[in-house]
Amino acid sequence: MNDEKKQLRRKYLAARRQLKEAEKDRALKERFLSSPFAAADSFFLYLSYRDEADTLALADELLARGKRVCCPRTEGAAMRSVRYRLPLGRDKLGILQPPDGEEETCKIALVPLLAADERGTRLGYGGGYYDRYLSAHPEIVRVGYAYDGQIVTALPAEETDIPLDAVVTDKRIIVYRPERVKIG
Repeated sequence: MNDEKKQLRRKYLAARRQLKEAEKDRALKERFLSSPFAAADSFFLYLSYRDEADTLALADELLARGKRVCCPRTEGAAMRSVRYRLPLGRDKLGILQPPDGEEETCKIALVPLLAADERGTRLGYGGGYYDRYLSAHPEIVRVGYAYDGQIVTALPAEETDIPLDAVVTDKRIIVYRPERVKIG
């Protein structure tokens, strides 16, 4: 399974590079902000890196709306959710992260992905950071944040893979687990 996932990661990373457009980022942000998810009071969101769907403008808008925004901070193999605040630093891979802070749990987690399938299986980068974090925080609603071209028919899943509850793309919202997506 590991070799298959490595090949899929290369394939979908290359495919995502072709999808990156400012217009898609704007459409994705507007779709999310007009979705029921935006009614939550707190958000754990990744800080976009390279050609990932942009979350920096979304973070600014959520803060302007009075929402609490937290972001990943990695320390070794662990990932914590800490309050978004400037100036941002970078982790060992060059990914933006907030300075140190207290762990905070949020209502909604916006999760990066290379691809997601029609069952909510998510293909990430392979480090397991989000799967470990989400496994430790099962109460958090898990929402993929991606371009529509990143939705595929099927992906392999391992026992440790934590499925998404929903995904928001620049074209649609897909809810996989309506019983978990109750906002409020």
